[in-house]
Amino acid sequence: MDAGLGGACTAPRKGLVLGCLCVGLFMAMLDNLVVTTALPAIGRGLNAGTAGLQWVVEAYSLVYASLLLTGGTLGDRWGRRRVYLLGLALFTAGSAGCALAGSLPALVAGRACQAVGAALLTPGTLSILRHVFTGERERARAIGVWSGVSGAGLTLGPALGGPLVDHFGWAAAFWINVPIGVGGLLFAVRVLPVLPRTRVRTDPAGQATVVMGLAALVYALVEGPVRGWGDPLVLGATAGAVVLLTVFAVLELRVAEPMVDVRLLAGRTAGVAAFAGFAVSFGFFGLGVFLSMYLQYVLGWSPTAAGLAMLPATAFTGAAAVVAGRVCGRVGSRLPLAAGLVLVAVGLAGFTRYGTGARFVEFGWLLPVIGTGLGLTFTPISVAVLGAVPAARAGMASAAVNMVREVGGVAGVAVLGAVLTSRFTASVHVALPPSQAAAVSHAVTSGAALATAPGPVRAVTDRAFVTGMHAAMWTGTALLAATAALVLTTMRGGRDGAAG
Repeated sequence: MDAGLGGACTAPRKGLVLGCLCVGLFMAMLDNLVVTTALPAIGRGLNAGTAGLQWVVEAYSLVYASLLLTGGTLGDRWGRRRVYLLGLALFTAGSAGCALAGSLPALVAGRACQAVGAALLTPGTLSILRHVFTGERERARAIGVWSGVSGAGLTLGPALGGPLVDHFGWAAAFWINVPIGVGGLLFAVRVLPVLPRTRVRTDPAGQATVVMGLAALVYALVEGPVRGWGDPLVLGATAGAVVLLTVFAVLELRVAEPMVDVRLLAGRTAGVAAFAGFAVSFGFFGLGVFLSMYLQYVLGWSPTAAGLAMLPATAFTGAAAVVAGRVCGRVGSRLPLAAGLVLVAVGLAGFTRYGTGARFVEFGWLLPVIGTGLGLTFTPISVAVLGAVPAARAGMASAAVNMVREVGGVAGVAVLGAVLTSRFTASVHVALPPSQAAAVSHAVTSGAALATAPGPVRAVTDRAFVTGMHAAMWTGTALLAATAALVLTTMRGGRDGAAG
């Protein structure tokens, strides 16, 4: 087995390492949206309502976002190979636990186990790449492949999830991870090099404040649209998140070896790139959730058809990410990142042209546009952030950018969902008598109400949902366009150096 720095690895061995890391990453990314497709079947199988199903998704997001920075630091301290293997094993075990779950609490516990594993393995993938691919251009190309796999996993999730659930039941959405995980573990044991550890000091105060602060932030974001933003629990979680994350930032500025270098996120290149990661996740995850609802509940598509509609985006995401890796190796991150943000913004804005009678032949062109934009953003973000830190802190940098992306996705669903719900409710109350409006105002969060509403009421709810979705898409478009302008005016031009 190769040991030590990545420069000792031969080119074929580097290719095996890259392939190995892509297996684990693909599984973790794939699971993000496969589960979303399975939620209606899970609800029927476990007699779970909307609130319970929400925690099937939220348990993963909350634990994953909270522990990402911890996972990156543990990889730097305990050894990236060891922590990656542990994370992959936990994710695989959690997937089996989810598939075997006979109750909602058991399923939520399995999702939490998956999230712990993902928080350990995802920072390690980029960190190991940073060590193995030592040249700037070869590293950019490798990150391009890595990003293509990541994006393909996200966009392929719905396409696989629909047929799996339709033909084999909701447990298949989790069973699919088990053989991939076992094979990935055996592969990783054989090919991953043992990299030198860093002597990072423990930071218990930082660990505690960031875990609790991120958990409170994610809880507030996911519960706000459900309970209401004025709910005491939501307000308390928001206040707690602000206080704890502020304390964390102050602590990290004062310690000699911070758990996360706060200055990195304030840097001209790495900081803007990290914010771009937040913005693209904000727009993409919001689009993914509401587009699926639009296709199934308004246009009447099956889960399989709605999932397969994302395949064009999958193909273009993977191809664009690989191309972006080569472009970044030559001209830097700024231009491809800005181009990607603009394309995703164009895709979101494009959906506002279509209403209740839209056909795929009319709006299908938007999916390759969004897929290309997504692929163009993944690689430059990772290249810019990793290029701003020494190899010894690659785990920290990788965890930081993944944490920002995850919070962006949760915030996108929460904020865009709030915009959609607000416009939906207002439209329904204008079009229907008060008694009927009150009865259907919750349709946007339950979905089934949209599908089962009678004749005239169904037409009103469909139009109201489309109105709300258009408002949400314009909100995401505005953030993405503003971020593209920020990238062009703030990030450094040319090839990315070591400075943030």
